[in-house]
Amino acid sequence: MSHPDELPVLLFADPSGKIIDFPGLKAAGMSAGSFVQPQREDFIPLPEGSELFVLPSRLPVGCDPESGEPLLLATNPYQPEQPLQAVAAFMSPAHTAIYTSPYQTSGPEAPRLPLFAYTAVGWHDNRFWATAFRSDPDPRQDSNQFSQAQITKKTRKQLVKYKRNRLIQHLGKCCLTYGCPAARNYFLGRWEAPLPTSPTCNARCLGCISLQPSGCCPSTQDRIRFVPSPQELAEIAIPHLENAERPIVSFGQGCEGEPLLQAEVIEKAILLIRSKTQNGTINLNSNSSRPDKVARLAAAGLNSLRVSLNSCQEEYYQNYYRPSDYSFADVKESIKVMKGAGGFVSLNYFILPGVTDSPQEFQSLCDLIATCNPDLIQLRNLNMDPEWYLEGIKFKTTERPMGMRPWLSRLRELFPSLRLGYFNPFLGKEGHEKSPQIPMSGKS
Repeated sequence: MSHPDELPVLLFADPSGKIIDFPGLKAAGMSAGSFVQPQREDFIPLPEGSELFVLPSRLPVGCDPESGEPLLLATNPYQPEQPLQAVAAFMSPAHTAIYTSPYQTSGPEAPRLPLFAYTAVGWHDNRFWATAFRSDPDPRQDSNQFSQAQITKKTRKQLVKYKRNRLIQHLGKCCLTYGCPAARNYFLGRWEAPLPTSPTCNARCLGCISLQPSGCCPSTQDRIRFVPSPQELAEIAIPHLENAERPIVSFGQGCEGEPLLQAEVIEKAILLIRSKTQNGTINLNSNSSRPDKVARLAAAGLNSLRVSLNSCQEEYYQNYYRPSDYSFADVKESIKVMKGAGGFVSLNYFILPGVTDSPQEFQSLCDLIATCNPDLIQLRNLNMDPEWYLEGIKFKTTERPMGMRPWLSRLRELFPSLRLGYFNPFLGKEGHEKSPQIPMSGKS
């Protein structure tokens, strides 16, 4: 992907939601609440499958074309009598934000933003540009990989064939109602298939996408309401591992709580799966709160563990996850347990520019990598209102952020064997299949 030959200009939206460009100001970015003028190299063409969001009760901020100074656009420059709103991009999978959308919230009555990520976006040369980079070359969730007609046909066929499998019926709703890419790929018979298992959780994450308290921003999907049997899980996993291309099955999905709370069921399912096939990768997406359960699952045949992390600083971790019966020390111990069992460990690391690349957070991440030795960091955008998040974790810093591109370069320099990506990897027979690295410039 290329970068623009000059900085894109500001975008805003009118009351009807129409998105308008304003050449009088350049597009800006935001980093933990501070406004920044991006560089040309920070922008890529808005990837196919991305969406544009209007941010209610939030005024756009741009940059002065001459000085680069951030300036608030408080009045619609074309129709001064009309109010205006900021605009953001919700990036398609496998892309990671460099800056969030810059805005000023109009007051305490402004609604909380839904549980999505809000990337800075601008307009140049008749196209949209976003401040982001491609963080994984794997096309498994690219929009051009999906035909809705084919998805609908194959999903309905499976739902009829497996009427008694509650989990397949649940995944059918995930596929046809929510458009879940993992569920879609399962019904298309390829790549990574989801195995949601747990209706309960032992954390109360601020940005939980499957359960929010009444009166808060709504969850983006319904949480599973039953515990599948080992047989129901195996009925999905065995054919998928036997027949799919680069097959992965994953416990722990966005439509469930914490899968380790159903470790006994998962253990039985893994043993049943591995009694029938040794193909493919069995992965667990988890808060990793139960090191003893991780050990049992690894012994049963779990290949891969993805550990959910918003921060490597214990204070911010606690403030976001709000764990009920475990500690950050348990999480780190689970990583060590899985590595000690010969398994592959990924960090599902929530990226918010200005927090992730703060010097304190970077040092904490480096310390965790050095002591726990994970194999991969998945660079996942934080899906949450940025202001709510900063307030919720009680974020504070006195040092200037590194910038996400320098952060990426420094991380690679310090840990050359550490993989960086976005998805759970299919593990070859060696258990550590190599994937292409993210280019240093942010191009793909």
